[in-house]
Amino acid sequence: MGAYELEGATGPWEVVIGLEVHAQVISRAKLFSGAATAFGAAPNTQVSFVDAAFPGMLPVINRECVAQAVRTGLGLEAHINLVSRFDRKNYFYADLPAGYQISQFAHPIVGEGRIDIELADGSTRAIGVTRLHLEQDAGKSLHDQHPSKSLIDLNRAGVALMEIVSEPDLRAPEEAGAYLRKLRSILRYLGTCDGNMDEGSMRADVNVSVRKHGEPYRTRCEVKNVNSIRFVMQAIEAEARRQIEVWESGATVTQETRLFDPARGETRSMRSKEDAHDYRYFPDPDLLPLVLEEAWVDALRASLPELPDAKRARFIRDYALPAYDAGVLVAEQATADYFEAVAKGRDARLAANWITGELFAALNRTGRSIETSPIPPAALGALLDRMADATINGRIAKEVFEAMVETGQSPDAIIDARGLRQVTDAGAIDAAVAETLARHPDKLAEYKSGKDKLFGFFVGQVMKAMAGKGNPALVNAALKRALDAG
Repeated sequence: MGAYELEGATGPWEVVIGLEVHAQVISRAKLFSGAATAFGAAPNTQVSFVDAAFPGMLPVINRECVAQAVRTGLGLEAHINLVSRFDRKNYFYADLPAGYQISQFAHPIVGEGRIDIELADGSTRAIGVTRLHLEQDAGKSLHDQHPSKSLIDLNRAGVALMEIVSEPDLRAPEEAGAYLRKLRSILRYLGTCDGNMDEGSMRADVNVSVRKHGEPYRTRCEVKNVNSIRFVMQAIEAEARRQIEVWESGATVTQETRLFDPARGETRSMRSKEDAHDYRYFPDPDLLPLVLEEAWVDALRASLPELPDAKRARFIRDYALPAYDAGVLVAEQATADYFEAVAKGRDARLAANWITGELFAALNRTGRSIETSPIPPAALGALLDRMADATINGRIAKEVFEAMVETGQSPDAIIDARGLRQVTDAGAIDAAVAETLARHPDKLAEYKSGKDKLFGFFVGQVMKAMAGKGNPALVNAALKRALDAG
């Protein structure tokens, strides 16, 4: 992919992008309380006295949330800090009852790491991860429930978040999209965040600035709480174009926090951008420094699953898959598992083609995920076996596949019920060839006079006469013999 740049009145501009991703930790309880975290509960039904900031309530760290953060750090090839600290980040808002958020600032649990992204042209880029820190989420303000009042739901207050901050290494909306897809894939493989952006369990703050090539960084703006990869990519382009217009008009971009309006395709000002000193960070007096044992971290490292990059390399090596196909199959753990179940003992390239072609199309058409696929791996494998043993040919296999999607029946049951077994009887094939040639004497004469391309026409006519059930290789051979003999 060529360098991405936006054209302004003064020539090309480079876009500089950094992402802060808030990923909700998979845990049955909150970061500092025992309240539940299930999505979709009735408002204010999952709130403890700690979450509601009642006087005298003390936070107690959730060990599993710490383990999830460490697993994520290890999955990002990042440095794990054995000593980290929780701070109070002070700001006042209706859905933050304590008047502060417990977060990590100067001493995060995870330090520098990296994410390798694959781009459309097949190239890869390493994107730096600055840090990962743990913090508690705020509640939610609802402004559309009452004509004159805002309502507060504290169910989300205190839920554990991992804030994963990238270096400003991204240079195009497509790179940001690839980064988010890869990060979400890693989190899902690890089981540390479900990555459901539509439920708010993964959200992105997008930092954007523009500059002329070779210049130092210019002022950045943060586009807050973008909840889909598509909107992240659109927000980057919209904000970059806005900043170019500002700079080229002779004005100066002001550091601020903005919101993205997908309907209008533009960003708008939300508030001036705070710096760390505005939040008056100080160590939380109710929480001791978090000290991890090296052996505990090593045990977590040993228990990690095979992650997308390692799986992709293995698929390329062991199954001889093209890099692109391997990348598509490992993007989701469930897809990779499905592929391996189908490919075991079979033609892996053929299995990959059927999964990324017919199966993906069927899932998309029926609005289902691969976990709820109407065709389990064993059934698709059985269909490939019927092709391999010449029970059916490729064309009939697609017909059987569609019937499997509709009925849930096995390929053998459909083949037998519909009489779809491939004809391999030489006599039947020779008879169909003779009948076809007799029916098209004009085309036969043209073929004899040198129009070799008509061979394909005759193949199609024979297959049509046999209702598509003729073995293609045997049909071709019989037709060749008959044409050469005549």
